[in-house]
Amino acid sequence: MKILFLTWKSFGNDDMIAAFRSLGQEVEELPYSDKDEPADGAAVKAFADQVKTLSAECVFSFNYFPVVALACKDLGMPYLSWIYDSPYVRLYHYSIAYPTNHVFVFDSSLALEFQQGGIGTVEYLPMAANTERLGAMKDFGAFRKSKWKCEKEVAFIGSLYTEKHTFYQRLTGISDYTRGYLEGLMAAQKQVYGYNFVQETLKAHPELIEDMRKFLPMTPGNDSVESIEYLFAQYVINRQITALERQELLGEVAKRFGLDLYTPDEKLKLEGCVNHGPVDYYDFAPYVFKEAKINLNVSLRSIIAGIPLRGFDILGAGGFLLTNYQSDFLNFFVPGEDFDYFESKSDLMDKISFYLSHDEARAQIAENGFRKVAAQHTYRHRAEEMLSFLG
Repeated sequence: MKILFLTWKSFGNDDMIAAFRSLGQEVEELPYSDKDEPADGAAVKAFADQVKTLSAECVFSFNYFPVVALACKDLGMPYLSWIYDSPYVRLYHYSIAYPTNHVFVFDSSLALEFQQGGIGTVEYLPMAANTERLGAMKDFGAFRKSKWKCEKEVAFIGSLYTEKHTFYQRLTGISDYTRGYLEGLMAAQKQVYGYNFVQETLKAHPELIEDMRKFLPMTPGNDSVESIEYLFAQYVINRQITALERQELLGEVAKRFGLDLYTPDEKLKLEGCVNHGPVDYYDFAPYVFKEAKINLNVSLRSIIAGIPLRGFDILGAGGFLLTNYQSDFLNFFVPGEDFDYFESKSDLMDKISFYLSHDEARAQIAENGFRKVAAQHTYRHRAEEMLSFLG
């Protein structure tokens, strides 16, 4: 089968292409923009014409694009889409229900939401790692000479949302009541992992939405079914909770244990932290995962149950992973055996202290995690699962 693979600046392109080809599939790469574009007739026809010219039998993309779904529906051609972003509002476009779609999401709770809503085209599929490539990366020479070399024992790769203004920071004129309520809501949600009550709370209090809309005029799309409370919950409040949580937790980790931080905001300073700036994710981040004694994951609060891509990349590189609680981990991995998780700030500090003083246990857990990913969670495994839906 000839798969038209849409390439944009997404993670995993080379790994997924190699996986499809290892299964005997022909892959044709087509550059594609991930920018928002109107799913109008002209755009759909233009893409459909490209597909016909290239004689493809199936289209694949990381993340979901309505223009592609509309064109594939017109062509009667399967569209495989694997989502790794969260939140991802395009999933709520009306085209999601087209029978030519096979949309895979990495968060089981999100898949359940769609399935309970009668949308049978959305399936749960966790992310993956290319353990063959990651395991072969053993020459630390260039890494240890780079600006990204590890100087501490604990590391975190990701945004702290300090590099630019968040949507929440635009809410400058909201009432004292609204601000107080939102601050209380965020403080409460920070204490809970595995369940997110922000969206349902906003739905029950439309006056909060109306006040926020005066300063941040968000509006659901005319061709999609996302709610206004979804937009404010996922893109405003949950993102702000994540920003507060990451800065609080990582600040405390840096102060007590030291921290290698790899983040877009190169000017950010935390006591005890070496801020290396953004790291080259493909060529150098795996060496961080291997070199750090403990790799932290603090998930975006819009991810309810899923294992973020960062989690698989750490495990797939043979790194030791300490993450906040995410229930999907427990479907595949054993805490204390393949990875470990924390449930509060004090629990995080206790576990960092424990694992830094138990080298053999930590190394064995990292090895177990790597072996389990290699045996069950590579891109080849995921490609096989996706293709099985095509019959």
